[in-house]
Amino acid sequence: MSSMVLIYLIRRFFYRIFDFLRHWYVKSLKIYSNFVLDELVKIDRVLAWRVNLRYLFQPLYKDYSVIGYGLGFILRFLRLVGTGLIYLFIFALAILIYLVWLLIPILILGWILTSVF
Repeated sequence: MSSMVLIYLIRRFFYRIFDFLRHWYVKSLKIYSNFVLDELVKIDRVLAWRVNLRYLFQPLYKDYSVIGYGLGFILRFLRLVGTGLIYLFIFALAILIYLVWLLIPILILGWILTSVF
C-alpha cells in the first residue's frame, strides 16, 4: 500500500512541475502576446501609422498643388519613420520583458541549487 502512495506522490510531483512549466512558458506567451498586440493597436490609434501609410501619396489638407503633394509626402514619410521607430522600441522592450519573465524560474532554481550545495 505504501508503494502505491509513493508512486502516486511521485507522479503528482512531476505532473505539477510540468503543469507549472506549461503554464509559465506556453500560456503566458499567449496572454502576453495578446496584451502586447492590444496595446500596439491602442497606440496606433494615437500615432496613426496605418493611416499615414494609406495616405502617403495624398496631399495634406486637400491641397492639390505641388507644395501640398510634396509636403504631404515628406511629412507623412517622416511620421512613418518616427512612428516605426517608436513601435520598434516598444516591441524590443516587450521582448526583453518577456525574456526576463522566462528566465525567472531558471534563476530561482539556480539560486536554490547554489545555496543548497
